[in-house]
Amino acid sequence: MKQRPRIYYSESQKALMWERWRQGESLQRIAQLFDRNHSSIQHILAATGGIQPAQRCRSRLALTLAEREEISRAVAVGQSIRSIAMFLGRAPSSISREIKRNGGREGCRASEADQDAWDRARRPKSSKLIENRVLAHIVASKLRLQWSPEQIAGWLKQTYPDDEDYQVSHETIYRSLFIQARGALKKELLAHLRRTRAMRRSRHHTQKTSDHGRIIDAVSISERPATVEDRAIPGHWEGDLLFGSHNSQIVTLVERQTRYVMLARAPGKDTETVINALIKNAHKLPQELYKSLTWDRGTEMHGHKRFTLATDIQVYFCDPQNPWQRGSNENTNGLLRQYFPKGLDLSTYSQAKLNAVARRLNERPRKTLNYETPAQRFQQAVASAG
Repeated sequence: MKQRPRIYYSESQKALMWERWRQGESLQRIAQLFDRNHSSIQHILAATGGIQPAQRCRSRLALTLAEREEISRAVAVGQSIRSIAMFLGRAPSSISREIKRNGGREGCRASEADQDAWDRARRPKSSKLIENRVLAHIVASKLRLQWSPEQIAGWLKQTYPDDEDYQVSHETIYRSLFIQARGALKKELLAHLRRTRAMRRSRHHTQKTSDHGRIIDAVSISERPATVEDRAIPGHWEGDLLFGSHNSQIVTLVERQTRYVMLARAPGKDTETVINALIKNAHKLPQELYKSLTWDRGTEMHGHKRFTLATDIQVYFCDPQNPWQRGSNENTNGLLRQYFPKGLDLSTYSQAKLNAVARRLNERPRKTLNYETPAQRFQQAVASAG
C-alpha cells in the first residue's frame, strides 16, 4: 500500500482546527475536514496540550520593516546615526543597537534584520509561577487536594484580594500543567486534575447521548415547579449511577442549590437494589431538605413509585437523550472521576469510604458558590430548616 505524502497544514487550516477543537468536536471529525487520520490532527494540538497558542504580534515599540529599510539605505550612503534617528523619530541608541545587532554598517540588511528580530522575540516569557515560587507551592498543594485550577484561582483572589502577586488565572495554571513551562509546576500534578488526559478538552465536548430506556408513569421534568428550576430553595436533588468495572456502580446525588454531594452503595443496578439504596439514603435527611429527585430515564428507576411512596419525595425525569437537564449531577459525576477513575471496581468501597470522598468534594470551593464550599452552604440550609 502506497503511503500518502506528509501533509503540511497552513496557518488558516490550523486556525480552523483550533476553532473546531474549542467547539468540542472530536479529533476524528476534525481530521475528516482534511481527509486525514485523527493522529495528524492530534500531533498538532497535543504539542501545546490542547491549548491554542496565543497569536504572535509585534510590539508597537519595535522597529518596522519599513524603518529597517530606511536604516539600511541611510547606512549605505554614509548617513550618521543621529541624522537617521532624527529622520525616523527614534532615539539614537535604538538605531545604534539595530546596526550593531545586525552586522554593523557593512552587513546591515533590512529583511534579514527584520526576520532576526521576529525570531528573537519568540523566546519564552517567564511564567508568574516561575517567578513566585511561594505561589507555585500554594497552587501545587491545592492541586494535590483535587482542587481545579479555576477553584484555586478564585480562592486566591478571595484570600489575597489586595495582593496581585498571590493571584494567578486558572488559564496560567492550565498552561503551566499542559505546556510544561520549565520550573513552574511538576507534570505529575496533571494526575490530580478531575480529568487526567494528555490534552485539555473543550468544555463543550461530550460523548454521552444514549437513551437508557422507557419509564412507566414518568413525571416529566417540564412539570417540575419553577422554584426547583431556579434553585430558589434547597431540598431538590439530582441523581444518577456512576459505573465502574466488574458490573459495579454507586449512587451519586447532588443538591441543586448548594451542590452538596451524597454517595450511596448499590451492590446491583437492578431497580430493586437501587431504589432500596435511595430510600435508605433519603431517611438520613429531614423532609425540608429532600423534596424532589430528578433522574434520567435509566431502567434502574422503574421502581420510582415505590421510592415516592416510602419517602414522599417526587421523582422527575429528564427528556430522552437530554442528560444536561440534570447538569449539576452530570458535572458532579465528572468531578467524582478523579476519585473513581474508569475501570475501577466500585464494589470494594464501603459506605464509610464513600462518605469520605463525598466530604472531600464538599469541602472544595466552587466558583458557582462564589468560592464558598458546598458544605458551608448546606450547613446554612440545615440551620435554616431547623
